[in-house]
Amino acid sequence: MIMWEAHRGIHVDQSELLCKEGCGYYGNPAWQGYCSKCWRKRNRSQPDQKRDTGPCPSVEGGKPLTFSKFEEKKSSEMSRRVNTMKRLFGGSRTPPKRGSEPADTQSVTSSAPQKSQPVDFTEFLKSLRKPSTQVLHRRCTAFLSSLESQRYLPVQKQSDLVQDFYQSIAGHFHSFPEEQSAPMMEHIEKLIMTRLYKWVFCPDSSDDEHRDLTLQRRIRALHWVTPQMLRVPVGEGRSEVNDHFLSAITAIIGMDAKRAPQDKLSCVFKCSQSIFTALASSNPEPANADDFLSGLIHVVLKANPPRLHSNMQYIIRFGLPHSLMAGESGYYFTNLCCAVTFIEKLNGPSLNLTPEQFEGYMQGRKPEERESPVSEPESEGLRLAKKNRELLGEIEKRQERVALGMREMEEELGKWVQSVHAQVQEIKAKAPLDVISTKS
Repeated sequence: MIMWEAHRGIHVDQSELLCKEGCGYYGNPAWQGYCSKCWRKRNRSQPDQKRDTGPCPSVEGGKPLTFSKFEEKKSSEMSRRVNTMKRLFGGSRTPPKRGSEPADTQSVTSSAPQKSQPVDFTEFLKSLRKPSTQVLHRRCTAFLSSLESQRYLPVQKQSDLVQDFYQSIAGHFHSFPEEQSAPMMEHIEKLIMTRLYKWVFCPDSSDDEHRDLTLQRRIRALHWVTPQMLRVPVGEGRSEVNDHFLSAITAIIGMDAKRAPQDKLSCVFKCSQSIFTALASSNPEPANADDFLSGLIHVVLKANPPRLHSNMQYIIRFGLPHSLMAGESGYYFTNLCCAVTFIEKLNGPSLNLTPEQFEGYMQGRKPEERESPVSEPESEGLRLAKKNRELLGEIEKRQERVALGMREMEEELGKWVQSVHAQVQEIKAKAPLDVISTKS
């Protein structure tokens, strides 16, 4: 629960960020405080809730992909999958003795990158063309074709199908350490979701567009909230701090341009890192979780990111579970969800204001119209609002003067044209021109 403390500002109990089931992973308001794993497990364990996710994506030969059949084939395909992933990563963990493997396997292993070298997305796409990865390629292609044919399903059912596919594909990587399997799963997520983006992002079957507009109007109405009201521990007038906050704003706005959930999470990661850098630049003491949350709320209010609700729901529905349940990305994204919830429920006590003062800010009333005493953060906000109104009034007066000058100039120009025309006619009348025709 996000609370307000008079001296510390916004405070969130870190235990509230964790899953309600006590598994140790980060929870999320969209999952009612559970992590994605516990949320899915909880829903599927309810006998009275029917979960018709439609036909399962096909694999090879049009056969449906189910967990039971996957388990039955697991032992028989184990060696082939391990060899495939070893070729992707560039060799086995225990090098075989010379001459113990076929020549073609040796050539693939020797030409592949070493385990210490990360495989980027471009190299991953190139590797899918190799014969050793055709099974993985066929499964991804079959799943894409199946889900594209079911693009009119409700978005939650599409999310369930994608998450089931992630779990089934993860069986290919169970024998490899996380530092190798996690990047490959991210590449698969990017491959899948880049293709499905236009079908599943802000779909017609959800209320995402309406929620986006509501949140955007809410943030626009809170434009008067200052860092001092949020108790963000930053100094004023420091260009270095402002540059870091500007970088954070740019990163969170750029999230809407990305297609893969991991790329959108990367924007949240960059935004959060810039906030921590800004806090470190303005305060000798290390920033704590409450300071970071206050700074993140400030950035969201200043940026008003486009389609923020849709982007967050897209990450929740189609992102890899391990990216949201743990690690820095999961922590930053959980704080972003808390920041949005705080903004949606923001009221006077949240900013140490009376309800009358808060309504006065929301309605944009002038300081002299307020009957209640003005607190220190309120007076500063009112001073900024008054300055902005004065600037707008001065700009309006300038526009009026410019418009008046343009009208006067047009009138003078018209009179001048008439005067020149009259003079020309007068000259022609006094000395008419005789046209002399010459014959050759």
